[in-house]
Amino acid sequence: MAFLSTILNRVVATSVITGAVALSPMLSAIAQAQTLNGAGATFPAPLYERYAREVKKKYPDLKVNYQAIGSGGGIRQTIAGTVDFGGSDAAMKDDEIAKVKNGVILVPTAGGAVSVVYNLPGVNKLRLSRTTLPAIFSGQIKNWNDPKIKADNPGANLPNSPIKFVVRADGSGTTFIFTNHLSAISGYFKGRIGANTAPKWTLPNVLKGKGSTGVAALVRSTPGSIGYVEYDFATKNKLNSAEVQNKKGEFVAPSLASANSALSNVAFPSNYRVFIGDPSQGYPIVGLTWMMVYQKYSNPAKAEAVKKWINWVLKDGQQYNDDLNYTKIPSDVVNRVLQTVNSTVK
Repeated sequence: MAFLSTILNRVVATSVITGAVALSPMLSAIAQAQTLNGAGATFPAPLYERYAREVKKKYPDLKVNYQAIGSGGGIRQTIAGTVDFGGSDAAMKDDEIAKVKNGVILVPTAGGAVSVVYNLPGVNKLRLSRTTLPAIFSGQIKNWNDPKIKADNPGANLPNSPIKFVVRADGSGTTFIFTNHLSAISGYFKGRIGANTAPKWTLPNVLKGKGSTGVAALVRSTPGSIGYVEYDFATKNKLNSAEVQNKKGEFVAPSLASANSALSNVAFPSNYRVFIGDPSQGYPIVGLTWMMVYQKYSNPAKAEAVKKWINWVLKDGQQYNDDLNYTKIPSDVVNRVLQTVNSTVK
């Protein structure tokens, strides 16, 4: 009887060990799985959503969630420490950076154009000069058949009707890119509106949309309206985009090629923060977008997941930028950023 008991004990022990060995890879995978939560700019939202889907093909244990709440929200949540990374098209200011207790690194991920979109039945091509565009959005021009708009568009059937303005309801990096350009080319606009993520618009007939999606929807449904959205939102929503006059005096439509041309001469400083007001060539209303990651995380596993994510975005992820009409970050800048991230994030 004692002999049978000994055999039974050995069988049970062997089964337990075998089961533990079989489960160990599963337990290890569970232990290593990480979820990163990000929030911020709507400008790169289509791109970040694509990144989040694609990264799982290489790293099944890495899940990335991104909530498009606007650049202002992304900066606020980064400062508050309620996200693993933030997103913004308006680079953080010095005073904002100083509020991030765990330190922050600005990681440029893409660039792109902001389209001036309009809904004007019977007008499929609209040109706006460097004097006309800021005059419209500062409220100096209020009607579609204003002589300045007519001078930019000879022969166009411009209606004698008020312009309906569509702007962002939330703090927005897209708004910053747009107002930064208008401030660079117009002293009047700069003095009254200025470059801001949430400016105080002094315009009649103002409609406000939440995010680029909201602005696009309002322009599409409102005849006589004009607004601004990231170029990919304009194309997806089949909205007309105006040709805008650049520094060379050329009227240029937004496109990936014209955005690449405008951003081709950008110099990135050591903190990777760039403000592009009036590029020398290409489509003039362009900007960059950043992910904001902390220098210190609550645990090493989270820090490693963030580094894995950023390395994938800047190495593998850039191949998807063109597909969604975003510019890529130059390879020399990528190498510098990754060196900073890999050596600093803990």
